[in-house]
Amino acid sequence: MAAEARSPRARYREQNRAEIKTAALKQLAEGGIQAVALTRIAKDMGLSGPALYRYFAGRDDLLGELIRDAYDEVARTMEGVDARPADGARATLHALADAYRSWAVAQPHRYLLIQGTPVPGYAAPPDTLLRARAVLGPFLKVFAAGVAGEALRPVVDEMAAWARGDDGVADWLARHTGLAPDDAAAATALAGTVLAWSQLHGTVGLEVSGQYAGMGHQAQTLLTAQIDVLADSFRL
Repeated sequence: MAAEARSPRARYREQNRAEIKTAALKQLAEGGIQAVALTRIAKDMGLSGPALYRYFAGRDDLLGELIRDAYDEVARTMEGVDARPADGARATLHALADAYRSWAVAQPHRYLLIQGTPVPGYAAPPDTLLRARAVLGPFLKVFAAGVAGEALRPVVDEMAAWARGDDGVADWLARHTGLAPDDAAAATALAGTVLAWSQLHGTVGLEVSGQYAGMGHQAQTLLTAQIDVLADSFRL
């Protein structure tokens, strides 16, 4: 059965919500999270303050939507990485890292919204965790085929306990790898993914916040070397 057509009222509401989010992203790009102000958005759109609250309950509600959108977009970016079996796990790992970095560098304000310093007093939507895990899901597939070196044993052991004790993590693993929490490869997949995320966030976060300015290296060169070291650690 074809989906029921949206009413003019629903389309108008959706259009206004999209316009509000676009205005908020512009403010975010210009001055960071602290610059996002509903009153200014309302003024720019020719709306009264109370009228804006018909679309978003408040600033936190609007920020929550922007966070969801950012996670969903980067997750689609990661899922869209062309992982060809013939290229091998190492090549896929590099492709995933490059895709993550490219998204962040192109939209630093959105990257810092989801990975930057938390806003005092702001609590992210409960479903944010699931969206963040969706971004990292493709890494689980890569590291599930790895073999962790002895130096990584403490991390792997902690990941094994995490998988057994957290149903959400078990579901995450099953969705992206088909592995059960007690499978030895599950702990390896989690260890590699968490380490990859740490490497990515460290390098990309420093780059988009301008911390590498004036130094004698390119962020891409550094990230490539880090991913190679990580791949070596898991025999990929």
